[in-house]
Amino acid sequence: MLDHRLPDIDAWVLLFSNNTLPVLRVTKRRLEEMRADLDRVDARELARIILQDPIMTVRVLAYIQPFRGRALQHDITTIASAVMMSGIEPFFNRFIDLPTVEEMLKGEDPHALLGVLQVIRRAQRAADYAQDWAIWRHDINMEEVRIAALLHDLTEILVWCFAPKLGLDIRAQQIARPTMRSADAQNNTLGFTFQDIQLELAKVWHLPELLLRLIDDNHSEQPRVRNVALAVRLARHSSHGWEDPALPDDYTDIGRLLNITPEAVRQRLGLEPMPAREADEH
Repeated sequence: MLDHRLPDIDAWVLLFSNNTLPVLRVTKRRLEEMRADLDRVDARELARIILQDPIMTVRVLAYIQPFRGRALQHDITTIASAVMMSGIEPFFNRFIDLPTVEEMLKGEDPHALLGVLQVIRRAQRAADYAQDWAIWRHDINMEEVRIAALLHDLTEILVWCFAPKLGLDIRAQQIARPTMRSADAQNNTLGFTFQDIQLELAKVWHLPELLLRLIDDNHSEQPRVRNVALAVRLARHSSHGWEDPALPDDYTDIGRLLNITPEAVRQRLGLEPMPAREADEH
């Protein structure tokens, strides 16, 4: 396990791109259950399992990109398309004996496993919010938005997996100084921000241009990028409960995106009861 910062961004990219990335234990188990009965595998159900796991999702997208050049003019930006493009049996042949996050961090400080699982849970919640709002906004491809939210903090997950001591160090700085910007804590420990490393990684993996744009907060004037960024923000601010002082601003900004009031945002999140008429309709 790495316990010191690396000299440059290329070294970080190499660390993550040259090693087999671990998936969640539950993902491995579900895929093995499906593998046992290939004839009955449903591509949509398989995609649903993959889309709960940020690392498995990025592994599938990276695996499928070379196929695109041979057969398609456009990027493959959804997991179901990737599975169909690969074929069920070749897919399962490619993803066999997967290492797991839980196994990788066995023997490390138990707070490291807890740390990575918290970030993954946060990514799953961000993906759920992003998908919900994309549906509300009649986005023609909600899965792209879901994937972008799921992968937005992927580098943070990878740092916890491959350099847990550094993950713990970044977290300790933020606990000691709650007002510190997370980017400053990342820079102090890694020499770069998670976002810096992530954008380089996405290029190495040849991830679709569209997904690159959606996970880059610098494009937040675009509604789809804002959808992703706000979902990630809400998941982060609410990760320790609904009392975070930044949340009222989130409700206002989400309301602007969805064209509803901040109170209606809270209702959609289940934080306030629906008005009687709407509650009857749901």
